[in-house]
Amino acid sequence: MNVLVIGANGQIGKHLVQKLEQHTSHHVRAMVRKQEQKEYLDDLGIEGVLGDLEGSIDDLTTVVKGSDAIVFTAGSGGHTGADKTVMIDLDGAIKAMEAAKRANVDRFIIVSAIGVHKRENWMPKAPYYSAAKYYADEWLKASGLDYTIIRPGGLTNDEGSGKVKIAEELERGDIPREDVANVILASLENEKTIGKSFDLISGESSVLEAVNSIR
Repeated sequence: MNVLVIGANGQIGKHLVQKLEQHTSHHVRAMVRKQEQKEYLDDLGIEGVLGDLEGSIDDLTTVVKGSDAIVFTAGSGGHTGADKTVMIDLDGAIKAMEAAKRANVDRFIIVSAIGVHKRENWMPKAPYYSAAKYYADEWLKASGLDYTIIRPGGLTNDEGSGKVKIAEELERGDIPREDVANVILASLENEKTIGKSFDLISGESSVLEAVNSIR
């Protein structure tokens, strides 16, 4: 499977790109914004492609052409304001979806945030972040794409344990970024995740068991 990772320079994206690169059944293309980031990937033997979520849909369409699946792990980061969050986490995500449709790429996985599917769970200190994630998810559901929406809990830099918990709704908890990448990879390989949205935290089940339990 040819997989385009949007947000490949982010922390989840880096884990996912490495795992896809090591996988014998997949070819990864890593979308980054800066030439030096692309050159770094090229030096590692990973195919980097330049793309800007604040650019045009036409330019993004050119980037995504030839992909079998797109994984959107991009985010504006915790140190930006509402304006950048809206432009990347919401508008950038929607542009990527529109580009996927234009390029006839049906499979689209997005990394969202735990609980944002219910307004009462939105972050009180940054409601714009929760709103951006919520409306990007809703747009994806209505897009006609073969979507999977993964809503991880609090992200940590701990080494992945390979043990997770997946459900339509979970109490807030934490999860290593590496395990989010593990779940993304498993979701790419399991058609049962198509058309599904779920919360994700660390748990007691293996990644494959948890993904296989999705109904």
